[in-house]
Amino acid sequence: MNLSPYLLTPLLLVLSNVFMTFAWYAHLKDMSSKPWWLAALASWGIALFEYLLQVPANRIGYGAMSLSQLKIIQEVISLSVFIPFAVFYMNQPFRWDYVWAGLCLVGAVYFMFRG
Repeated sequence: MNLSPYLLTPLLLVLSNVFMTFAWYAHLKDMSSKPWWLAALASWGIALFEYLLQVPANRIGYGAMSLSQLKIIQEVISLSVFIPFAVFYMNQPFRWDYVWAGLCLVGAVYFMFRG
């Protein structure tokens, strides 16, 4: 099966961002009583899986999209993964600022992908 880079790249980046978000922030909830260096080691272990998805995603996407387009896709996906993580996993209250930030990113996508 040969998927389009416009489909495969974002799919891999979503999966990559799930690992990245957990590597960066889950230790704040799950390992708050542990030494920071133990949390760092656990985060590095999780981050390995992030890189195993992120590097191929960027290589696949780079031929079809520019570097700037890849970066803005990454930012949109990052926020899209972070918000549910913050609300549902970290039990943070939903904030309308998430919506406004998302709308700003929609504008950024427009400018990066316009003709």
